[in-house]
Amino acid sequence: MPLLTDLLDALSGGQVEIVDLTAPLSADTPILQLPPPFANTIPFSLELISRYDADGPAWYWNNIHTGEHTGTHVDAPVHWASGKDKADVSQLPLGNMVAPAVVVDMSARAAENPDFLLSIEDVKEWEAANGSLPAGWLLLRTGWDERSTDAARFLNADETGPHTPGIAPECARWLAEDTPLLGLGVETVGTDAGAAHGFEPAFPCHHYFLGAGKMGLTQLRNLASLPPTGAVLVVSPLPIIGGSGSPARVYALVER
Repeated sequence: MPLLTDLLDALSGGQVEIVDLTAPLSADTPILQLPPPFANTIPFSLELISRYDADGPAWYWNNIHTGEHTGTHVDAPVHWASGKDKADVSQLPLGNMVAPAVVVDMSARAAENPDFLLSIEDVKEWEAANGSLPAGWLLLRTGWDERSTDAARFLNADETGPHTPGIAPECARWLAEDTPLLGLGVETVGTDAGAAHGFEPAFPCHHYFLGAGKMGLTQLRNLASLPPTGAVLVVSPLPIIGGSGSPARVYALVER
Protein backbone atom coordinates (compact mmCIF):
# COMPACT_ATOMS: atom_id res chain seq x y z
CA MET A 1 0.00 0.00 0.00
CA PRO A 2 1.69 3.24 -1.15
CA LEU A 3 0.50 5.36 1.77
CA LEU A 4 1.89 2.96 4.37
CA THR A 5 5.10 2.56 2.37
CA ASP A 6 5.46 6.34 2.32
CA LEU A 7 5.00 6.42 6.11
CA LEU A 8 7.63 3.72 6.66
CA ASP A 9 10.04 5.54 4.35
CA ALA A 10 9.43 8.79 6.25
CA LEU A 11 10.07 7.05 9.57
CA SER A 12 13.27 5.37 8.41
CA GLY A 13 14.47 8.54 6.71
CA GLY A 14 13.80 10.76 9.71
CA GLN A 15 11.13 12.92 8.10
CA VAL A 16 8.68 11.58 10.68
CA GLU A 17 9.86 11.19 14.28
CA ILE A 18 8.32 8.96 16.94
CA VAL A 19 8.19 10.84 20.26
CA ASP A 20 7.59 8.69 23.33
CA LEU A 21 5.16 10.37 25.71
CA THR A 22 5.04 7.53 28.25
CA ALA A 23 6.45 7.60 31.78
CA PRO A 24 8.39 4.42 32.64
CA LEU A 25 6.38 2.18 34.96
CA SER A 26 8.04 1.07 38.20
CA ALA A 27 7.55 0.88 41.95
CA ASP A 28 8.61 4.55 42.07
CA THR A 29 5.84 5.73 39.73
CA PRO A 30 3.75 8.35 41.58
CA ILE A 31 0.14 7.34 42.17
CA LEU A 32 -2.95 9.28 43.11
CA GLN A 33 -3.51 9.58 46.86
CA LEU A 34 -7.12 9.97 47.95
CA PRO A 35 -7.86 11.02 51.56
CA PRO A 36 -9.75 8.78 54.02
CA PRO A 37 -12.28 7.23 53.93
CA PHE A 38 -11.70 6.59 50.20
CA ALA A 39 -9.80 3.53 49.00
CA ASN A 40 -6.59 3.89 46.99
CA THR A 41 -4.93 1.96 44.20
CA ILE A 42 -1.83 -0.13 44.84
CA PRO A 43 1.57 0.97 43.53
CA PHE A 44 3.13 -0.90 40.64
CA SER A 45 5.27 -3.92 41.51
CA LEU A 46 6.83 -6.98 39.90
CA GLU A 47 6.62 -10.48 41.41
CA LEU A 48 9.32 -12.82 40.13
CA ILE A 49 8.15 -16.12 38.63
CA SER A 50 11.53 -17.34 37.42
CA ARG A 51 14.85 -15.98 36.17
CA TYR A 52 17.06 -18.61 34.55
CA ASP A 53 16.78 -20.77 37.66
CA ALA A 54 15.16 -23.98 38.90
CA ASP A 55 11.68 -22.47 38.40
CA GLY A 56 12.50 -21.70 34.77
CA PRO A 57 16.03 -22.48 33.61
CA ALA A 58 15.89 -20.74 30.22
CA TRP A 59 13.45 -17.90 30.81
CA TYR A 60 12.73 -14.82 32.90
CA TRP A 61 9.21 -13.56 33.66
CA ASN A 62 7.14 -11.81 36.30
CA ASN A 63 3.63 -11.28 37.54
CA ILE A 64 2.68 -7.61 37.60
CA HIS A 65 0.65 -5.98 40.34
CA THR A 66 -0.85 -2.61 39.58
CA GLY A 67 -4.01 -0.58 39.39
CA GLU A 68 -5.70 0.40 36.15
CA HIS A 69 -4.93 4.07 36.82
CA THR A 70 -1.20 3.89 37.45
CA GLY A 71 1.44 5.82 35.55
CA THR A 72 0.67 6.92 32.00
CA HIS A 73 -2.86 5.60 31.61
CA VAL A 74 -6.21 5.94 29.88
CA ASP A 75 -9.45 6.80 31.66
CA ALA A 76 -12.37 5.10 29.90
CA PRO A 77 -15.84 6.71 30.16
CA VAL A 78 -17.07 4.02 32.58
CA HIS A 79 -14.42 5.18 35.09
CA TRP A 80 -16.74 7.98 36.28
CA ALA A 81 -20.33 7.95 37.50
CA SER A 82 -21.33 10.31 34.70
CA GLY A 83 -20.14 7.71 32.17
CA LYS A 84 -21.17 4.56 34.02
CA ASP A 85 -23.30 3.30 31.11
CA LYS A 86 -20.67 4.04 28.49
CA ALA A 87 -17.59 2.25 27.14
CA ASP A 88 -15.08 0.32 29.21
CA VAL A 89 -11.46 0.34 28.10
CA SER A 90 -11.87 -2.75 25.91
CA GLN A 91 -14.65 -1.02 23.98
CA LEU A 92 -12.79 2.18 23.07
CA PRO A 93 -12.86 2.65 19.28
CA LEU A 94 -9.48 1.97 17.68
CA GLY A 95 -10.04 4.96 15.41
CA ASN A 96 -9.92 7.20 18.46
CA MET A 97 -6.60 5.67 19.53
CA VAL A 98 -4.81 7.07 16.46
CA ALA A 99 -5.86 10.68 16.05
CA PRO A 100 -4.58 14.23 15.62
CA ALA A 101 -3.29 16.02 18.70
CA VAL A 102 -2.74 19.65 19.57
CA VAL A 103 -0.61 20.98 22.40
CA VAL A 104 -1.78 23.94 24.46
CA ASP A 105 1.35 25.13 26.24
CA MET A 106 0.66 26.78 29.59
CA SER A 107 3.96 25.80 31.21
CA ALA A 108 5.00 29.40 31.91
CA ARG A 109 1.72 30.12 33.69
CA ALA A 110 1.90 26.87 35.68
CA ALA A 111 5.49 27.65 36.72
CA GLU A 112 4.23 30.86 38.30
CA ASN A 113 1.14 29.27 39.85
CA PRO A 114 0.88 25.53 40.56
CA ASP A 115 -2.90 25.95 40.90
CA PHE A 116 -3.20 27.43 37.38
CA LEU A 117 -6.49 26.63 35.62
CA LEU A 118 -6.93 26.71 31.85
CA SER A 119 -9.85 28.94 30.84
CA ILE A 120 -12.10 29.11 27.78
CA GLU A 121 -10.43 32.41 26.94
CA ASP A 122 -7.00 30.72 26.98
CA VAL A 123 -8.19 28.09 24.50
CA LYS A 124 -9.86 30.64 22.22
CA GLU A 125 -6.64 32.65 22.22
CA TRP A 126 -4.76 29.48 21.27
CA GLU A 127 -7.29 28.81 18.47
CA ALA A 128 -6.86 32.32 17.12
CA ALA A 129 -3.15 31.62 16.70
CA ASN A 130 -3.27 27.96 15.66
CA GLY A 131 -6.68 27.10 14.23
CA SER A 132 -9.70 25.19 15.50
CA LEU A 133 -9.49 22.22 17.84
CA PRO A 134 -9.49 18.92 15.94
CA ALA A 135 -11.54 15.75 16.21
CA GLY A 136 -8.68 14.39 18.27
CA TRP A 137 -6.79 15.12 21.47
CA LEU A 138 -6.03 18.28 23.41
CA LEU A 139 -2.75 17.83 25.29
CA LEU A 140 -2.25 20.37 28.07
CA ARG A 141 1.42 21.14 28.63
CA THR A 142 2.20 22.53 32.09
CA GLY A 143 5.83 21.44 32.49
CA TRP A 144 4.71 19.10 35.27
CA ASP A 145 6.52 16.13 33.74
CA GLU A 146 9.77 17.66 35.02
CA ARG A 147 8.60 16.63 38.50
CA SER A 148 7.56 13.08 37.62
CA THR A 149 10.58 11.30 39.12
CA ASP A 150 9.94 12.86 42.55
CA ALA A 151 6.57 11.78 43.95
CA ALA A 152 6.45 14.53 46.59
CA ARG A 153 7.06 17.31 44.05
CA PHE A 154 4.81 15.66 41.49
CA LEU A 155 1.80 15.31 43.81
CA ASN A 156 2.69 18.67 45.47
CA ALA A 157 0.39 18.30 48.48
CA ASP A 158 0.31 20.22 51.75
CA GLU A 159 -2.14 20.48 54.63
CA THR A 160 -4.71 22.05 52.29
CA GLY A 161 -4.45 19.29 49.68
CA PRO A 162 -2.64 18.83 46.36
CA HIS A 163 -1.63 21.81 44.23
CA THR A 164 -1.32 20.87 40.56
CA PRO A 165 -2.51 22.71 37.43
CA GLY A 166 -5.56 21.76 35.42
CA ILE A 167 -8.69 23.06 33.75
CA ALA A 168 -11.42 25.36 35.07
CA PRO A 169 -14.86 23.72 35.40
CA GLU A 170 -16.56 25.86 32.76
CA CYS A 171 -13.69 25.19 30.35
CA ALA A 172 -13.86 21.45 30.98
CA ARG A 173 -17.59 21.46 30.19
CA TRP A 174 -17.09 23.51 27.02
CA LEU A 175 -14.23 21.34 25.76
CA ALA A 176 -16.14 18.12 26.44
CA GLU A 177 -19.55 19.16 25.16
CA ASP A 178 -19.01 21.90 22.57
CA THR A 179 -15.84 20.90 20.70
CA PRO A 180 -15.02 17.88 18.51
CA LEU A 181 -12.29 16.65 20.86
CA LEU A 182 -12.05 12.90 21.49
CA GLY A 183 -10.03 13.21 24.68
CA LEU A 184 -7.88 15.24 27.03
CA GLY A 185 -4.25 14.49 27.91
CA VAL A 186 -2.23 15.97 30.78
CA GLU A 187 1.17 15.64 32.45
CA THR A 188 -0.21 15.49 36.00
CA VAL A 189 -1.36 12.44 38.02
CA GLY A 190 -4.98 12.91 36.91
CA THR A 191 -6.86 14.92 34.31
CA ASP A 192 -8.20 17.28 36.97
CA ALA A 193 -6.40 19.99 38.90
CA GLY A 194 -5.20 19.21 42.41
CA ALA A 195 -7.92 21.41 43.92
CA ALA A 196 -10.71 19.89 41.79
CA HIS A 197 -12.29 18.05 44.73
CA GLY A 198 -13.62 21.46 45.77
CA PHE A 199 -14.95 22.50 42.34
CA GLU A 200 -18.57 22.43 41.19
CA PRO A 201 -18.96 19.78 39.97
CA ALA A 202 -16.12 18.01 41.74
CA PHE A 203 -13.45 16.73 39.32
CA PRO A 204 -15.05 18.43 36.29
CA CYS A 205 -12.71 16.96 33.66
CA HIS A 206 -13.69 13.47 34.76
CA HIS A 207 -17.35 14.46 35.06
CA TYR A 208 -17.71 16.17 31.69
CA PHE A 209 -15.26 14.32 29.44
CA LEU A 210 -16.13 10.82 30.60
CA GLY A 211 -19.81 11.70 30.79
CA ALA A 212 -19.61 12.73 27.13
CA GLY A 213 -18.12 9.35 26.23
CA LYS A 214 -14.67 10.86 25.74
CA MET A 215 -11.33 9.82 27.23
CA GLY A 216 -8.71 11.01 29.65
CA LEU A 217 -4.97 10.44 29.38
CA THR A 218 -2.58 11.20 32.24
CA GLN A 219 1.07 11.39 33.29
CA LEU A 220 2.38 12.22 29.84
CA ARG A 221 5.98 13.23 29.22
CA ASN A 222 7.87 15.11 26.51
CA LEU A 223 5.01 17.32 25.34
CA ALA A 224 7.68 19.99 24.89
CA SER A 225 8.91 17.98 21.89
CA LEU A 226 5.58 18.28 20.07
CA PRO A 227 4.42 21.18 17.87
CA PRO A 228 1.22 23.07 18.71
CA THR A 229 -0.52 21.31 15.81
CA GLY A 230 0.26 18.56 13.34
CA ALA A 231 1.17 15.61 15.57
CA VAL A 232 -0.64 12.27 15.42
CA LEU A 233 -1.19 10.63 18.81
CA VAL A 234 -1.09 6.84 19.20
CA VAL A 235 -2.59 5.45 22.43
CA SER A 236 -2.31 1.73 23.27
CA PRO A 237 -4.13 0.66 26.45
CA LEU A 238 -4.71 -2.98 27.38
CA PRO A 239 -8.21 -4.07 26.24
CA ILE A 240 -9.33 -5.14 29.72
CA ILE A 241 -12.92 -6.39 29.55
CA GLY A 242 -14.89 -4.42 32.09
CA GLY A 243 -11.85 -2.25 32.83
CA SER A 244 -12.26 1.38 33.85
CA GLY A 245 -8.86 2.24 32.40
CA SER A 246 -5.42 0.86 31.69
CA PRO A 247 -1.75 1.76 31.75
CA ALA A 248 -0.83 2.63 28.18
CA ARG A 249 2.08 3.18 25.85
CA VAL A 250 1.54 6.58 24.27
CA TYR A 251 3.59 8.15 21.51
CA ALA A 252 3.27 10.78 18.82
CA LEU A 253 4.25 10.89 15.16
CA VAL A 254 5.74 14.27 14.28
CA GLU A 255 6.79 15.52 10.87
CA ARG A 256 10.24 17.10 11.01
